[in-house]
Amino acid sequence: MRARLIAVGERMPAWVAEGLAEYRKRLSRALPLELIEIKPGLRGKGRDPARALGGEGAALLATVPGNACVIVLDGRGEAWSSEALARQLSAWRMAGRDLAFLIGGPEGHAPPVLQRADRCWSLGPLTLPHMLVRLIVAEQLYRAVSILDGHPYHRA
Repeated sequence: MRARLIAVGERMPAWVAEGLAEYRKRLSRALPLELIEIKPGLRGKGRDPARALGGEGAALLATVPGNACVIVLDGRGEAWSSEALARQLSAWRMAGRDLAFLIGGPEGHAPPVLQRADRCWSLGPLTLPHMLVRLIVAEQLYRAVSILDGHPYHRA
């Protein structure tokens, strides 16, 4: 099983890139994680944010492998504890499908993306910078793998 982190936005700050690289390295055997960046839609004066949202949504969906389980990061989704995420990861492993974690742009996700989602995952009620969400998702996936493998990284 492989995982893709598909995110709207480019040019991560160095500290995010370094942190993400570290967790990708740690996950490389148990759950290879690939980052795919989607160019944000044009925004600003005289631009239609709905058009940007629609373009981002189409681009996100175009990068999802055909049979992948799609997990959309959305504030209205389910909030999982690390242990619940580990149980969910175990179930996804048993299903034998690749995973695609989708992070939207400033307006969130277009309706077709939400309709395609197999699950919606909320990291909680806080509004987080989308670049930081990449790092949190990678760390939580590593933590879930550690829980399943009985590794001491997770100490509840």
